[in-house]
Amino acid sequence: MADAESSQISASDKAAALKLTPVSRETEQRLDRYVGLLAEWQTKTNLIASSELPRIWTRHVADSLQLVRLAPSANRWLDFGSGGGFPGVVVACALAEKENARIDLVERNAKKAAFLREALRVTNSPGTAHLSSIEDYVDRSNAPVDCITARAVAPLNSLVGYVEPLVKRGAKALFLKGQDVDAELTETTKYWTIQHRLHRSLTGDGWIVEIESIARR
Repeated sequence: MADAESSQISASDKAAALKLTPVSRETEQRLDRYVGLLAEWQTKTNLIASSELPRIWTRHVADSLQLVRLAPSANRWLDFGSGGGFPGVVVACALAEKENARIDLVERNAKKAAFLREALRVTNSPGTAHLSSIEDYVDRSNAPVDCITARAVAPLNSLVGYVEPLVKRGAKALFLKGQDVDAELTETTKYWTIQHRLHRSLTGDGWIVEIESIARR
């Protein structure tokens, strides 16, 4: 791990995150390897804002882990716009303890896709990173999906359009959103009828939008 970056990782922030979203020792070790790898790559590739490294465990890791408890029976996961691995790699670390579970990570930036592949390898977590746009991936993939996730990728209206065919095949979606979720829902429902629930985030002022059905208006 690069000393300058790793020195910004806070033990107290990690403790606070794991209090919010407890995991097994094995999952914690995988997450440690992932966070260490991200800090190392951060020196050459902008995966997250460097100013957020001291809060990476609460701001990013716990924020991602909370999704797993909302879909306890899901085995096949799909993460759109995986970027630096939130929530996709974090979910993969948690899924490593679940038999036959895996996640597909979709990322259109080549450098970030390379990081995602390395993160899955280093953590020995069950997943595949795909260098692809979301639209192309949805068009060409027929793989079964139980749960779709996305964080800081696109407006809710766009995300609903992307996942509509997958939700119609039985998947549900969990989208991490900020304080403006009501405005995004208002815009989305101009074009779509959605069956949804809102869950308040454990890690701040944000929300998780859970969607189980979608129909075009």
